[in-house]
Amino acid sequence: MAELKFPHSKEKLLPEQIQCVQPPHQSVDVTIVDKFKGSLLGLAVGDALGASVEFRPRQYLVDRPIANMQSGGTWGLQAGQWTDDTSMALCLASSLISRKGFDPYDQLVRYKWWYKHGYLSSTGRCFDIGNATHKSLDEFCRRQNECQRRLNSVSEEQMDKFSYEEMYRAKLDVNCGESNANGNGALMRLAPVPLFFYREPEKAVEYSGRSARLTHGDPRAVDACRYYGALIVAAIHGERKESLLDSNFCTKHRAWFGKNELHSEVLAVATGSFKKDGGYAMGIRGSGQIIKSLEAALWAFWNDQNSFKTGVLKAVNLGDDTDTTGAIYGQLAGAYYGSSQIPQEWMQQLYAKKFISCVAEWLQVLGDPRFLVQKPHHQVLENLHFTTQPLQQQLPTRMSQTMGQQFDQYNNTRQNPLRVVTNPTHGQSIITSHSTTQNTTKYNMHTKPGPGTHKTTNVTKNTGKHSSSWEWFRP
Repeated sequence: MAELKFPHSKEKLLPEQIQCVQPPHQSVDVTIVDKFKGSLLGLAVGDALGASVEFRPRQYLVDRPIANMQSGGTWGLQAGQWTDDTSMALCLASSLISRKGFDPYDQLVRYKWWYKHGYLSSTGRCFDIGNATHKSLDEFCRRQNECQRRLNSVSEEQMDKFSYEEMYRAKLDVNCGESNANGNGALMRLAPVPLFFYREPEKAVEYSGRSARLTHGDPRAVDACRYYGALIVAAIHGERKESLLDSNFCTKHRAWFGKNELHSEVLAVATGSFKKDGGYAMGIRGSGQIIKSLEAALWAFWNDQNSFKTGVLKAVNLGDDTDTTGAIYGQLAGAYYGSSQIPQEWMQQLYAKKFISCVAEWLQVLGDPRFLVQKPHHQVLENLHFTTQPLQQQLPTRMSQTMGQQFDQYNNTRQNPLRVVTNPTHGQSIITSHSTTQNTTKYNMHTKPGPGTHKTTNVTKNTGKHSSSWEWFRP
């Protein structure tokens, strides 16, 4: 199958210079494809509309409201050029397409290329980078450099090509976001994840949250992405606006969210805090803070009179973080209305529109489970339902009970998938390898209880037709 090839950062190709290879014909509803294009193009259109007036206060836009694409302004761009929101979304999409699945390390590498080399930027340079993203990518570079020193002869270019398993063996933690990073930088780039995994809503929601944690560690940022990812998936599946904006949306789709409840501030938005007729006068703000951004985008969607144009202009004209409010609105509204409802005069001006449209089509095709690369074993393990009762209650020895307790704790957390659990008493347990024979999959666990002491434990899951038991033993 012919593939869309994304350039290496060293090639210095601008998005408009990348050759668009159309995906193979698929027997898919054209409405679905239009919604995919609408979400990604809607993000870019909202970004481009807000770019010229980014950081302008509300009163400035009351006096001089945005009605069309403009050149100049904050960044001196041409009309239709976009900023960091779209660049990072394209980096994320390029990773999903190139890796044929969710690879957080590869996503960070591509964000780093944008940060350092202007990869997939409309100007060929990085600009308008948010503070939290800046810090997280600096931290990622620091961790890569530390790995290089440990591994001696490995170059940065070689490290950038690491597989997820190689990254794991190098002990490089991909969650680089600070725990209090509650900006909107993860939400603004989100669309490619729920689009790619829309056929499997539970995965779409889970990966939406995990994509945020790479640069924004605050639970509000993570859960805002989980919630918004669910909305985009539901819009792709054809749910009506009344259902999407219903205060019981999360309850109706409880299975998509698993056992992890949304943060109370995100839940407040999901249950209707954005439904304020007065808009700005009632506290709706185009702020860079995640809850305010989420609320503003949903307010614009709720108040758009079933018109993408009306809604995106309402979002942008709130002022302040204009491009990102527009981009967040555009992801959901585009998925709901489709690209055919985005004004043609804006589409004609939009930079790299053919490339963005092509990327959207590839997301739709390669998100099909038939094309996905099988997950690394530690990701498979993360998603298993291990046992119907707490594992430590089934095990006879004190050591096994401890390990079982660790594994149960891991199964109920949303932390780095490579780490089982860490505590001062029992240390850290890490999945190191696995093997499968007939009905049994064996996972090797490495535990470091304290300085200078190590032990290895195996865990075996019996996958026979009538059994779901676990066996823990020392080799």
